[in-house]
Amino acid sequence: MDATFEDSDQAEKLVHQPVEKETIVHYPNLLAGFWIRFWAYLVDLLVIGSVNRILIYPLFSLIGLDTNDSFIFSPVSIATAITYFAYFILMTKLFNQTLGKMVFGLKVVSLKDENINWVTIIFRELIGRYISKMIWIGFLISAFTPKKQALHDIFAETIVIHEKIFSKKVNEKTFATSPNPTEI
Repeated sequence: MDATFEDSDQAEKLVHQPVEKETIVHYPNLLAGFWIRFWAYLVDLLVIGSVNRILIYPLFSLIGLDTNDSFIFSPVSIATAITYFAYFILMTKLFNQTLGKMVFGLKVVSLKDENINWVTIIFRELIGRYISKMIWIGFLISAFTPKKQALHDIFAETIVIHEKIFSKKVNEKTFATSPNPTEI
């Protein structure tokens, strides 16, 4: 079937009809992927391990408590677990990032609120991180999810972004405007 117009006036109006084009440029923060988060986590483990070796173990030795952490519920194991979770909870609440994330320019942000509240932080860093630590796939899934979220991010509805790296997103809208009556 032919797509020509029978009425040439109608074709003229369509050809000469003004069209407006609106371009919206948006620069959202780039999402942090698996590998950059992995390296930040290793820096965090280095910091936590250093705090444990500088403070916890000498303190337990000074008090006369056993520093053998082969039993999961030994006093030193409980103290180092408290250090681990307290580090992530306090650093994320106070700065929205840990020292490892600071080194790599990453930041934790909420998908639903502007500021992350205590409930979200505790849920993300205590419960979610505990589950992710027990099941290593919890960290690994950040490589495959669209928003690059680990399991504890999905639970708490948070994402990790690059602070100073943005991606350019362009949306173009084209729409026809009605002709000006003075132009006709």
